[in-house]
Amino acid sequence: MARIATLRRFVADITGLIETTSDEASILAGGRGLLADLVATDDWLPEVYAQPHPKYYQQYLLYGDPLDRLSIVSFVWGPGQETPVHDHRVWGLVGVLRGAEVARTYRYDDHGALVESPPEQLERGAVAAVSPTIGDIHRIANAFADRVSISIHVYGGNIGTIRRSVFDIGGGQPKDFVSGYANDAVPNLWADGHH
Repeated sequence: MARIATLRRFVADITGLIETTSDEASILAGGRGLLADLVATDDWLPEVYAQPHPKYYQQYLLYGDPLDRLSIVSFVWGPGQETPVHDHRVWGLVGVLRGAEVARTYRYDDHGALVESPPEQLERGAVAAVSPTIGDIHRIANAFADRVSISIHVYGGNIGTIRRSVFDIGGGQPKDFVSGYANDAVPNLWADGHH
């Protein structure tokens, strides 16, 4: 049985952080530590939000702030699954809970072409940050071809409703998309009876 109180505590802590500052650098620095603490243990994610899909990665909403100031999402990667190259338009933190992921970041060069930085492997427990101010375009992939990886993402908005872009690294025009979520219900953060 998942210990949902761990997630409830994280929700309270990250919400408290964004209520004390609007400075993105401070949010990313403080949030990085909070997310690292959350993904350091792997006994709290309800199994229903850890299920892979045979063809597509899954994006499960775990918590959505009622004022759309943040969202917390579990990304479940089946073997070999990856995102397209995409942006976020808000700050974000990615913490690896299970397995490992490969992150490829992109930036525009002086000629307007997207250039890929060397890939970075994020091992279990690692936390990475994205935002329009520090670099917002990337692709994430499961590092494994034979097992599931799971990461927990925290965004400075309701990421499933934000109009974003996917990019053709061959030079095509960006295309708008809204990701949505794979689930219709979110976890009950008070399932253990504590308020």
